[in-house]
Amino acid sequence: MPPTTPYAGKFSTCGPYSNNNNHPHYGEMCYHDNSLVSASLEALIQHLVPTVDYYPDRSYVFTFLLSSRLFLHPYELMTRVCHLCVEQQRSGDALLDKIRFREVAPKLVQLLTEWTETFPYDFRDERMMRCLKDMTHHVARGDEYSWRAMQQMTQRLIKRLSALGQYEEAVAALNNVANERPASLKTKQAPGQRNDVLSVCDDPFIMAQQLTHIELDRLSFIGPEEFIQTFAMKDPIENQKGFFRKRKTSNLEAYVNWFNRLSYMVATEICMPVKKKHRARIIEFFIDVAQECFNIGNFNSLMAIITGMNMSPVSRLKKTWSKVNTDKFEILEHQMDPSSNFSNYRTALRGATQRSETAHSSQEKIVIPFFSLLIKDIYFLNEGCASRLPNGHINFEKLWELAKQVSEFLVWRQVVCPFDRDRRILQYLVTTPVFSEDGPCTNLSLTTKLTKLFILGQLTN
Repeated sequence: MPPTTPYAGKFSTCGPYSNNNNHPHYGEMCYHDNSLVSASLEALIQHLVPTVDYYPDRSYVFTFLLSSRLFLHPYELMTRVCHLCVEQQRSGDALLDKIRFREVAPKLVQLLTEWTETFPYDFRDERMMRCLKDMTHHVARGDEYSWRAMQQMTQRLIKRLSALGQYEEAVAALNNVANERPASLKTKQAPGQRNDVLSVCDDPFIMAQQLTHIELDRLSFIGPEEFIQTFAMKDPIENQKGFFRKRKTSNLEAYVNWFNRLSYMVATEICMPVKKKHRARIIEFFIDVAQECFNIGNFNSLMAIITGMNMSPVSRLKKTWSKVNTDKFEILEHQMDPSSNFSNYRTALRGATQRSETAHSSQEKIVIPFFSLLIKDIYFLNEGCASRLPNGHINFEKLWELAKQVSEFLVWRQVVCPFDRDRRILQYLVTTPVFSEDGPCTNLSLTTKLTKLFILGQLTN
């Protein structure tokens, strides 16, 4: 779990304060109320480097590793940190240098362990892996205990990256299956001639549980750096081919695509039946599923369902809606009302977060935020505050705030879903063909702009 960031106040300006931790550094570092507020990039890098009698605070390590990519590539940062750590132990005496490095090696390994465990996707870059390998060889010459720790750390990292690769392959395969639309989607057919959601699951609580499985599975593979990587400088060799050359926001994008898919699936399921009575049953079912998602704390699926039910092909079914009791749906829409910057939703999210913090069961720990709004908040925080101050310093108050928001996400991400898996339902949810922007149904394909306007309209309120 990432540490809580020590700065949670509003942005402010202040004069320089002396750094009272007795750690050597380059340039000026400014503090206010014992919190770092700004510094030169060189000073921040030096502040990350451990020494025999110093190790950076964990909140600082997380915050700087997260946001440093706004200013330099992770490979450059790692190279400079490792170089400084080694060079600071040099005295000109080979034996003394070996002794001094042996003393600092455990702390260097600790720093690299925090890096590889919190930001493992940085190491999909061959240069990062080479640097890690070089440091392992260097540590091996000075301290066997630290060398073994480096070996274990590298094995955990490779295992994590392997799991990520398998996940990405699985998502791609599922998307390929879903894109193979059967004939049943091309024309409306009588009930019984095609599967629909009610033939797979007619229990809203179980359906909400399976949606929560998908949400937590996909959340778990989003790297915290993906939120920041969107704004980061482009690496000039990023287009080179190689095993680790992957899009740096691919898992975040896959999660956004899941939201869109669920919205279109809801609209498809409602619009496909011929009879109004059947369509009304499906609408009522999804309303109940949305309610169960709210009760669980799965706000992302809740919003996706509401979005699907507000698409024009669904909302125009006036005669169908006349057969539906919409009281619960109106309450849910009120909870997710975009007015006042989603104030109702934010209140509900705070309540779910407080429940999670005092939870006595795994189910009570579940908090799945409305993801598009989370991205929007981070985006406007980045855009609304300068990364550098007029004196050239890094605005570290902004970095604290970015880390605070991402830290919350990491706490939510680590929850293990407590519900039993129903493979048949899960398979249906992720592979059943749906109409979308490139689908064959004119009415639904025309909803693309409407859907985007619906979501973006909320996000800019």
